[in-house]
Amino acid sequence: MGELSIERDEVFRLRTQRTPGLLAKALAAAGEHGANIGEIETVYIGADYNIREVAIIAPDAAAIDRIAEAMDAIEGVTVLPGHIDKVFDQHRGGKIEVRSRATVRTLQDIREVYTPGVARVVQAIAEDESVADAFTWRGRTVAIVTNGTRVLGLGNVGPAAALPVVEGKALFYAQLVDVNAVPIVLDADDPKDVIDTVARMAPGFGAIHLEDIATPGVYEVERELERRLSIPVFHDDQHGTAVVVVAAILSAARRTGRDIADLRFGQLGLGAAGSAIAGLASGFGFAEVRAYDPNPLGIERLEEVAEPGVDLVTGTDDATFDGIVDGCDVLVMTTGRAGLLPPERVRPGQIIMALTNPIAEIAPAEAVGAGAAVAADGSIVNNVLAYPGLIRGALDAKVPGVTAAMERAAAFAIADSAPGDQLLPEPLDVSVHAAVAGAVASAAGDAVQNPSQ
Repeated sequence: MGELSIERDEVFRLRTQRTPGLLAKALAAAGEHGANIGEIETVYIGADYNIREVAIIAPDAAAIDRIAEAMDAIEGVTVLPGHIDKVFDQHRGGKIEVRSRATVRTLQDIREVYTPGVARVVQAIAEDESVADAFTWRGRTVAIVTNGTRVLGLGNVGPAAALPVVEGKALFYAQLVDVNAVPIVLDADDPKDVIDTVARMAPGFGAIHLEDIATPGVYEVERELERRLSIPVFHDDQHGTAVVVVAAILSAARRTGRDIADLRFGQLGLGAAGSAIAGLASGFGFAEVRAYDPNPLGIERLEEVAEPGVDLVTGTDDATFDGIVDGCDVLVMTTGRAGLLPPERVRPGQIIMALTNPIAEIAPAEAVGAGAAVAADGSIVNNVLAYPGLIRGALDAKVPGVTAAMERAAAFAIADSAPGDQLLPEPLDVSVHAAVAGAVASAAGDAVQNPSQ
């Protein structure tokens, strides 16, 4: 596997003479080498010089030395030794840990949390397994499962290399919705092995979050686990992405004063994310839903997940592609093809979501410049807006699965939480996740009371 060009976050310690403008010159020098500036912290102010720690977001590792040399060459600026690699520093020792909730100080405490008292709880669960949700961590704990076969843009890097990603997901569950999440990495490429392993460990968890498992195997994993288990099974790469993309479209429609019922929705690319986005969109009442993928398997996948009774216009030919680009008011692209959409093909007033990473089908600024009403790329579609609240809502409602109605409720809640000047809300705002969890739990309750809906 070739080395992928990844941004590098490095903290430089800069000593600058007490001359106005020197820090600005140093930061400008970093910018000339393609860097962005993160946090700046003053650590020393003296009569002759200041020392500051500056987070430099470099385009790649090779740029770090060039940036240091450029800043150090400025008279009155010294780059002190000992750069800090912020990413590795944050990951050192892992990002999460398990702590006890009960305090044990006395022999009586031991009797209550362990033997002999624990036997009473064991008996209660043996008689009625559902009470495990109340008297163990199961009711508020998710297993985040990956086999490392499709991690970020890095491909099949293996289970150990996938661990930092699922640790990060677990961190957000804890911080944003107070849910335990356990990263589980499996040395199992065969979907059947993943299914059997997860099914056997499922009694200890309230939900299963699937992450970074390659297609098409993940479809089988998700489908079979949903069939075998009576707890929510959620593939974030599909459904988390779909929820946030549709939320952004709802928000864009409101900002432009348009009704979803008047808009034609178009999807280019029907991989895992694309088929889930179009499938979810099919339940929102768009005037029309069209989709294109050169592979007929993508069309079949969409037809499986689309809402019953919705007329889909799908195809694998150039005419379908052109019809979507030229005829749809909302254009979502998950094609994997950078620069696919030339600016001259943008329709005035279109809402465009160009989601291929790291280089989109069209840059948002280009799309807006060509007449799009709203345009966004993958940088704004952050799944952390969806999965914590969605799963928390499912756990609170104690439902056996995640439904399309629950995903729609999550999308509306996210869109409703967006400030007037933003397409989507801030992902670290805990009130957003509380709103999503509440909306999802309510939708789950409605489905239980009205199963025909």
